[in-house]
Amino acid sequence: MHLAIWMTLCMLWEMNAIGVGHEVHEFPPNFHFSAATAAYQVEGAWNTSGKGENIWDRFIHTHPDWILDHQNADIAADSYHHYQDDINALVQLNVSMYRFSLSWSRILPTGDLNVINHDGVEYYNALINGLLSVKIQPMVTLYHWDLPQPLQDLGGWTNPIMADYFEQYASVAFSLFGDRVKWWITFNEPSHVSSAYADGHQFAPAVESHGIGDYLATHTILQSHTRAYELYKKQFRRKQHGQIGMALFSFWYEPLTRSPTDIAAAERGLEFELGWFANPIFGSGDYPKVMRERVDINSKAEGRVRSRLPYFSRDWIKRMKGSCDFFGLNHYTSTLATTGEDGEKPSRERDSGVVVSEDASWPTTNSNWLRVVPWGMRKMLNYIRLKYNNPPVFITENGYSDEGQLNDNGRVEFYSGYISEMLKAINVDGCNVIGYTAWSLIDNFEWNQGYTKKFGLFSVDYSNKTRPRRAKKSANFFQEMISNNRVPEEIFELLRDSVPEENKEKHPLQFHVPFRLWM
Repeated sequence: MHLAIWMTLCMLWEMNAIGVGHEVHEFPPNFHFSAATAAYQVEGAWNTSGKGENIWDRFIHTHPDWILDHQNADIAADSYHHYQDDINALVQLNVSMYRFSLSWSRILPTGDLNVINHDGVEYYNALINGLLSVKIQPMVTLYHWDLPQPLQDLGGWTNPIMADYFEQYASVAFSLFGDRVKWWITFNEPSHVSSAYADGHQFAPAVESHGIGDYLATHTILQSHTRAYELYKKQFRRKQHGQIGMALFSFWYEPLTRSPTDIAAAERGLEFELGWFANPIFGSGDYPKVMRERVDINSKAEGRVRSRLPYFSRDWIKRMKGSCDFFGLNHYTSTLATTGEDGEKPSRERDSGVVVSEDASWPTTNSNWLRVVPWGMRKMLNYIRLKYNNPPVFITENGYSDEGQLNDNGRVEFYSGYISEMLKAINVDGCNVIGYTAWSLIDNFEWNQGYTKKFGLFSVDYSNKTRPRRAKKSANFFQEMISNNRVPEEIFELLRDSVPEENKEKHPLQFHVPFRLWM
């Protein structure tokens, strides 16, 4: 970004020209609070009441050894039978929204329109109506990683015909539930969906085609999203008055040093992760320029006759640009970036020319990829504000992993820090953040980590057939924070400058005002 912009914003910071009519530690009017789950991770009932097989059913039943604890989600938290317990937990939290996903296979067992499963439709009707009866708005994700297996048998997201199937599925969902659902998310973390066509047995469908399959899948996903958005805008919005977004995942990339090459590496890291999907929708309408250039050059050097990163037509670029009503952001942690080569040949990691690492001083969690780096949240939100013209951002996931203890002080500290940094981004920096979602409402099945990682505000007793939910200390923290509409001032002040001096010296960039993201 141009130096003049940075200098102007820094001057506004120092003049305190960006301000609000309420305290910095308070939430703005009409701010949305939410908690989240995903169908496969909590519903269970994997083959009952007419549900079809999805790719995670096949993945785990075929290779239980690929799951850390060799467990599965056949029953999980059994939310299919105990959804009222989840609603009760949401009421206890005092949230205004609940983000959950539909199981495509529960509604359309074959993935196609030839069979519509009445029992699945009635389950979601009961959940939606139950939420609305206690004044909680549903935020519904159409796709949270669980493609019907019959569609994967056709090639899954690497096959462009999936855009047809997804548009048809979206039409069914809008028709059945759109009279009551006003917040829609097309895809959750599409970068992870695409990576499942690159990284072998990490995630379903376990395709190993790094640097090729993931780019093909992304191309189809972006077109699928755009077609669903256009369908809603043309056929449903006038009567239903809803909004549609996409939940994008990204680390914050902090340069390892002040060097220009590391600063450039940090920006490339963001372009190859967040920009991969954000730029076509919120930016130019196409893949980031640096991504296009590097993949094209690498593909040619490999002796290929075409780029591994497909091209969009001018028509598609025009259609994709602006095809979201809000920017969904899943953000958990940060990483340090330097220039170098890493990853398979070929791969998106190697194409990016970025090598990542962690600062050993960053607090750990029960997940090896997740360090506690609250200041990264503020920088992430400011990057989106500056890069994409300050769109309305709904934080659709943010959370902390531990072993499931009820007295979860680590989670309380995590949320205190990240939410405080979010409030600074809103109330000091002028970021247009409209909502915040805690991941997750309850302890659930964490994909290839099984039940070894716990993210919930409520625990679930998996040894009990009725799967009782129990509030943790963090749930009480959320309830009080939402009721008071603020982070406690004493916590906010404690976090204002709580970083040890030796860390400031080690990575001084991270402690500049967020407008100086990489300076």
